[in-house]
Amino acid sequence: MWLSKTSCFLPFIFRRSSCSFRVFCTASANQRSDQLLLVVGGGAAGVYASIHAKSLAPMLNVMVIEKGKLLSKVKISGGGRCNVTNGHFFEPLRLAENYPRGYRELKWSFFDVHGPQDTMNWFSNHGIQLKTEDDGRVFPVTDNSASIVDCLLNEARRLGVLLQTGKSVTNVSIIDDGQFLVKVEKRTANLVEKIKANYVLVCTGSSQQGYSIAAQLGHSIIDPMPSLFTFKISHESLPSLSGVSFPKVRAKLKLDHVKRNIPELTQVGPLLVTHWGLSGPVILRLSAWGARELFHSNYRGMLYVDFIPDINIEEVKKALFHHRDQLAKNKLNNSFPLQFSLPKRFWRLLISEEGLDGDVPWATVSNSNLNSIALLLKQFPFKVAGKGQFKDEFVTAGGVPLSEISLNTMGSKKCRNLFFAGEVLNVDGITGGFNFQNAWTGGYIAGTTIGTLASSSQSEQSSPDQFKFQFEKI
Repeated sequence: MWLSKTSCFLPFIFRRSSCSFRVFCTASANQRSDQLLLVVGGGAAGVYASIHAKSLAPMLNVMVIEKGKLLSKVKISGGGRCNVTNGHFFEPLRLAENYPRGYRELKWSFFDVHGPQDTMNWFSNHGIQLKTEDDGRVFPVTDNSASIVDCLLNEARRLGVLLQTGKSVTNVSIIDDGQFLVKVEKRTANLVEKIKANYVLVCTGSSQQGYSIAAQLGHSIIDPMPSLFTFKISHESLPSLSGVSFPKVRAKLKLDHVKRNIPELTQVGPLLVTHWGLSGPVILRLSAWGARELFHSNYRGMLYVDFIPDINIEEVKKALFHHRDQLAKNKLNNSFPLQFSLPKRFWRLLISEEGLDGDVPWATVSNSNLNSIALLLKQFPFKVAGKGQFKDEFVTAGGVPLSEISLNTMGSKKCRNLFFAGEVLNVDGITGGFNFQNAWTGGYIAGTTIGTLASSSQSEQSSPDQFKFQFEKI
């Protein structure tokens, strides 16, 4: 056997093909540690938590296991710029209102512990300059997500966090001494590891891996379903407007089976027309607030859009009549009231919808036609025929119920020393940096809780880079 007298902690099994190896992690006698935090998931919550746990308990061994690439969602978010958080919602009660799932629970002390300002301060203190855009979204001044990714990974490595990729946690059980026995697989190498851990933190986002671990350890799962998606629209002429945007519309979603009034199914904000339908912040907010209702409606319904929400319908009619009187000889296609601030392509679509010839002069347009155009401007009906994909963010509603964890610690109420953070929980936010803020806050609370527990339970710990891995064929 290759295990020395001073070795301690962490025997686990590798299986490669038909051979098995026992692996020992050894440390010097004056740098002993018998505690391991195993973080499942190397996204925003997992890496942030590992940094804070390791900062508080330098001798705690911290291992992050990620099946794909570390911080992959951070890298692609915000069009590759990384929307770190939101700078317009520092007050916890107002901030919590941006979470369709979780706002009732998060409005108390959750964001008081570590809110958007704390997140911004942390990145600033680690050399990342940030900027807040007009809509509140916070980005690195580099406009490059690599700034955030590199900052987090460099800090984790500096502290001695062990980062492992290409591996999946397939089973977690509790053994006799109360520790966790974690089964880790690397299918590309036909390899299996069994690791003993004192603490397990699940930060797997919407991956089935996290739901499976939670269920194995006694948790229930609220059925996951998509949130933050675009709408596919059934309308013959809409593709001709692809790329056209509107800075402010009011959009109201109506679903056949939803009889009760849901105020959040009316949203105000920018709208973008795509080649398949409608997108933009106003649609993404509707998709988030209506995620469950849309799922149960098979993503079918009606969307009514007010393209000039700051002008009431009577004023719209008056403006149209006045324009006809003043510019009677102008072609209908070529002009419309300036206060509407409409894209020309959209105005021509309205004329077509009304069945009018755009080459006729304004003088020939009847009062009835103008009233109909006014109504279309104020509540244009679109048939929602399905959901599209919002590539910047992949967010899921559902997961581990918040009633089964303590938000003060992010610890499980079902299983001692098991923790959760991020999207694996039944928390999701609207677009604008809110989902990352949930990850930073949950990761911070979980990491500091575990770091405090580890520090108090053992005075002397060893850093993972003091350990050496030894193999023994069995």
